[in-house]
Amino acid sequence: MSDASVSHVVHAEIPDPRRWFALFVIAIAALMVVLDASIVNIALPHAALPKALGGLGIAPKNYQWAVTAYTLTFGGFLLLGGRIGDYVGRKRAFLIGLLGFAGASLLGGFAQNQQMLFGARALQGVFGALLAPASLSLISVTFTDSKERAKAFGVFGALSGVGAAIGLIAGGLLTQYFSWRWCLFVNTPMAIVAFSLAVPNIHESKVHGHPHYDVPGALTATAGMVSVVYGVSQASTYGWGSTSAWPFMALGAALLAVFFVIESRIKTPLLPLRLIADRVRAGAYLSQIFVGLGLFGMFLFMTFYFQNVHQYSAVKSGLLFLPFSVGIIISASAASQLLPKVGPRPLATVGCLMGAVGLSILSLIKPNSSYLGHVMPAMIVASLGLGMVFVTVSSTALFNVRPGDTGAASAVLQTAQQLGGSFGVAIQNTIFVSSATAYLAGTIHHPTTKAAAVTLRNAANVHGFDQAFRFGALMLLLASMSFYFLANIDRHHLGQHDEAPVPVH
Repeated sequence: MSDASVSHVVHAEIPDPRRWFALFVIAIAALMVVLDASIVNIALPHAALPKALGGLGIAPKNYQWAVTAYTLTFGGFLLLGGRIGDYVGRKRAFLIGLLGFAGASLLGGFAQNQQMLFGARALQGVFGALLAPASLSLISVTFTDSKERAKAFGVFGALSGVGAAIGLIAGGLLTQYFSWRWCLFVNTPMAIVAFSLAVPNIHESKVHGHPHYDVPGALTATAGMVSVVYGVSQASTYGWGSTSAWPFMALGAALLAVFFVIESRIKTPLLPLRLIADRVRAGAYLSQIFVGLGLFGMFLFMTFYFQNVHQYSAVKSGLLFLPFSVGIIISASAASQLLPKVGPRPLATVGCLMGAVGLSILSLIKPNSSYLGHVMPAMIVASLGLGMVFVTVSSTALFNVRPGDTGAASAVLQTAQQLGGSFGVAIQNTIFVSSATAYLAGTIHHPTTKAAAVTLRNAANVHGFDQAFRFGALMLLLASMSFYFLANIDRHHLGQHDEAPVPVH
């Protein structure tokens, strides 16, 4: 029996008496990471303002980098971060991740230009990639009883919906009454509190043995994804066939191909290819990628729709997203109860279709569309469907997985979501910019007054949003098809393993 297995037996016999308080501490860190995504979306319209108005003068074609700079590094280094935590120590990785995330947030809050902001967001992603898998692993080793572990993961998963809602409201309040910069500064005190509580209340755990880190795999994967996303962003300005776009996309594709070659030959790969060789897990991962491709851009564009087109305040904009967060919480709770009874395929398939319908309704918005009559119903339909998807896909990704691969399987699922979101935001932003530009170019009657110019600009932007939402709806339709045809398991199969579903953020 290995040293690692001996330590697990000891923990199983003597449960940690402070395990529930440890969960509280870990939850603070998880909440900080979840808050960061929704807060930045609310703050972005203000951060994008000209420097004379307190912003950084971010051009529309670069909006996406406030999101993708984070998701790319987070997704690209997530698997490596999990491996580092295993060997260096999960508690140590957790503490380093907290301090690094706090420092990167301060750097972003003090940003003097868009490049500094994007760089800080990328650093947040790097330390988030260390923090997130350490948090999941600490919960897994702290709660050795399967029922308690399920409850702990349930609490952790609920933070996705609750944290996003809190972030939208807090982001609106901080942006409106202080500054968009405080949406980044707020992470620092949260990290300090979590750090001070974690030191005495969380026990260290690690894998014994000589560490093996797949650094070439992490670097080629991240560089490849950045290159592809940069090429896609250049296409919005210069066209898909321009020399500013396709060479970067081709280089990125080549680097990603090299990544898979490395993973097939290295002894301890970041991505064990046996995980994606399984048809059921491949269906779950592919569906998660399509969900990320379709969903992430919705939050970005609806924020600009609320604040720039309707001129709503940052606080009101955050509150208008609440039905979406509440819908996620309600449907995720219902899906947890329904999953053992009806199986994953009906829930995920119907959930993705509902998400596609919701985005299709959003693709019909106009500059004067009402919130209650158009926007909110679309959000409710989409959220009620996607809550079922998140729970079902998380559980299916761990179906019949080897005990030693559980951490890697959950990390791959998180990576799939982040990478799908990165590419999705980049593609949708390119669709938005090119569609809005084409709309303006096709205008016959040019505005003669300032008010008419604003009206035309809003109409062009909303046209761009609509086209982006149609792309999102198509991606969610593909997600439903991927899960239905690949994840061919039913409720009877789920009883064959007792791993707790790992929440996805």
